[in-house]
Amino acid sequence: MAKSSGLNFNLPSVDDLFSTEEERAEARLEKVVNLSPAEISDFPNHPFKVRMDEAMQEMTESVKQYGVLVPTLVRPKPEGGYEMVAGHRRKKAADLAGLAEIPCIVRQLTDDEATIIMVDSNLQREQILPSEKAFAYKMKLDAMKRQGQRTDLTSDPLGQKLKGVYSVEMVAHETPDSKTQVQRYIRLTHLIPEILELVDNSVLKDQEMLQIAMRPAVELSYLRKEEQADLFAIMDEMDCTPSHAQAIKMRQMSEAKTGGERLAKDALVSIMKEEKPNQKEQFKIPKEKISRFFAPGTPTQKIEDTIVKALELYRKRQRSLER
Repeated sequence: MAKSSGLNFNLPSVDDLFSTEEERAEARLEKVVNLSPAEISDFPNHPFKVRMDEAMQEMTESVKQYGVLVPTLVRPKPEGGYEMVAGHRRKKAADLAGLAEIPCIVRQLTDDEATIIMVDSNLQREQILPSEKAFAYKMKLDAMKRQGQRTDLTSDPLGQKLKGVYSVEMVAHETPDSKTQVQRYIRLTHLIPEILELVDNSVLKDQEMLQIAMRPAVELSYLRKEEQADLFAIMDEMDCTPSHAQAIKMRQMSEAKTGGERLAKDALVSIMKEEKPNQKEQFKIPKEKISRFFAPGTPTQKIEDTIVKALELYRKRQRSLER
């Protein structure tokens, strides 16, 4: 029996034997291909919401008239089909416009590479909610840490060279937000969904909904989940949210608890009842008592102005009757 020589020869594939180097190079180039939206699944845990707002309506009308002008970026899935990396809103607009196919760039990407591209491409949007930035920044930071690549920067504004360690500074370096602001956004991922929604409301500026500013929300993110749930119930009942100073006090009292002991609801209520700086006494009327006098969707400020004018007219009429 002939003995093996121990040498391992790499035999050329059939494709290599019957194709030129030029053909093989061309095959490796990225191309724009048309794919059915049904073949493309959303990116897992995609943090950016595809909202059915006025901008989406405008995009849908544009897609109906001109098609999708900028190709989306997708990556092939091992089990077949494709996964959207950049272009979720374009895909939604194409669905609404009834397009059978959309142009796509197909690129082989690792999970972490795809995550970083997905986050960076969406950060260019005009309006991004705090909750979207919070989870996007966290996803990007985690992906960069897993990659573990060298990050020597010759133009690092911090005057540092980071080798093999990704940090919040690196995320902030590539975004419009400062390092401190990125840290604040990432802290928001520790909030329960109900309180995180109140932070989004502060950006949407919906006067009919409870709102909470960024800095007090960051302080509340250090409370235990059970304490946050208790606080949300109190905020909902009292129809108000804590100031920054009140949120700091809650965090301090919570962190002072040991052995898993939870901050009592009575303590939260007591802090919420403390008078805030420049707090003005408010007179509230249940909405159901006055809703029949106004068209649905009437802004709160307009309702308030109308009631004040009506009361002024009523006072003038009463004075005229007294004469």
